[in-house]
Amino acid sequence: MKKIKILHIIKSLGRGGAEMLIPETIKLHDQSRFEFHVIYFLPWKDQMVERILEAGGKVTCLSSSNNIKLLQQYPKVVQYCEENDIDLIHCHLPWAGFLGRLVYSKTKIPSVYTEHNMQDRYHIITKTLNKLTYNSQSLALGVSDDVTKSINTYIKPKIPVKTLLNGVDTKAFQINQKKGMETRNSLGIPGDALVIGNVAVFRFQKRLVEWLQVFKTIEDKNPSVYGIIVGFGPLEEEVKAEVERLSLNEKVFFPGMQTEVKPYFSAMDIFMMSSSFEGLPIALLEAMSMECAIVSTDAGGIKEVIRDEQDGLVCKVDEWQKLSDLCQILIEKPRKLENYKKAARERVVKNFSLRKMVDELEVIYSDFVTK
Repeated sequence: MKKIKILHIIKSLGRGGAEMLIPETIKLHDQSRFEFHVIYFLPWKDQMVERILEAGGKVTCLSSSNNIKLLQQYPKVVQYCEENDIDLIHCHLPWAGFLGRLVYSKTKIPSVYTEHNMQDRYHIITKTLNKLTYNSQSLALGVSDDVTKSINTYIKPKIPVKTLLNGVDTKAFQINQKKGMETRNSLGIPGDALVIGNVAVFRFQKRLVEWLQVFKTIEDKNPSVYGIIVGFGPLEEEVKAEVERLSLNEKVFFPGMQTEVKPYFSAMDIFMMSSSFEGLPIALLEAMSMECAIVSTDAGGIKEVIRDEQDGLVCKVDEWQKLSDLCQILIEKPRKLENYKKAARERVVKNFSLRKMVDELEVIYSDFVTK
C-alpha cells in the first residue's frame, strides 16, 4: 500500500511548543501508512532536527534570513512537493501558513493549518494577511476552543475550522526523581528545597519579569524557595536585568535553551505561569505529565486544561500578583501540594494525551487524501 506523504512546513525548528510537537507526533504516527517530510527556514534554530530524524522524518532547510525571503521560497516548496509526491501539507504558525497558502493556490495539494494563537494577539500585518489568505487552504485547526472561536470571530473563514487540542506523550514525560535530584545538585539547589519553575521562550506574553516579581514576593516569606526558568528569547537581557534588580542571582537559575527538559521538570515542585495570553501551551501539558503542581493565570487555553482547585490553582490574567498567594497555599500545605501534583498528571493522561491527538490527525490526513 502506498504511504500517504505529509509535508510539515514551519518557520523554525527551535524549542517552541509548535516545533516540539512535530517530532513527538511523527514518533507516534503509524509509519507503515504515513511518511513525513519537514521544511523549515531558519538554520540557526535547528534543535528539533535531530529528533525528527530519529523519529523517522525527513528534514530540509530552505535558508531564509527574513519573512519576505521565506515567502520567496514557495517555488522551491512547490518543486519539493512535485519531486517527492507530497499528498498533504500541514503548516504551523503564521508565516509558514502564508507560504503554504501560496503553495496550495499553485498546486491544490490539500493543506491543513494549525493555529496556535488568538487572532487579536497578532500584529496588524499578520492579522491582515490572515484575513486575505485564510480561505486558500483546506482546513484550520485551533489548538483550543478559544483559538477556534477567535478564528471564526475575526476571520469568518469559508473553510472548515475544528478544534484539535494539543497533547503530550504521557509515557515519555514521567517524573524521574533521580534525574531531578541530579539537576538540583548541578545547579546548587538543596535537595529538600521547594522549587518553582517555568519553561518558556522569553517573549513579552510570558511576562517573565512579572514572574520574577511574584517569585520575589514568595521568596521574601520563604527563603528556602528556589526558581528555575528554562529557555531563551528576545527579552533575555531584560529578564536577567530584573533578576539583578531583585537580588535573585543566587535563587533563580537559567539553564538556557535545552533540547531535553525532562530533568528540569523533575526538579520542579510547582510550575508557575504568568502569561498574558496563550493558545494551549505544550510546556504546561509536559509539566502536568511530570507531576508538577500547576499555579497559573487563566490565559487562553489554560483555562480549558486547568479546572481551578481541581487540577491546579489559577487566577485572572490581570490579577497575576495573586500567583504568590496561590503558591503560598501549596508551600504551607505540603499535602495539598502533593495532591495537586497527582491531579495534574491524572488530568493530562485522561484528556490531553498525544496518542489521542495523533489518532485524530491520522483521520484528518486520510480523509483529505482519499477524497
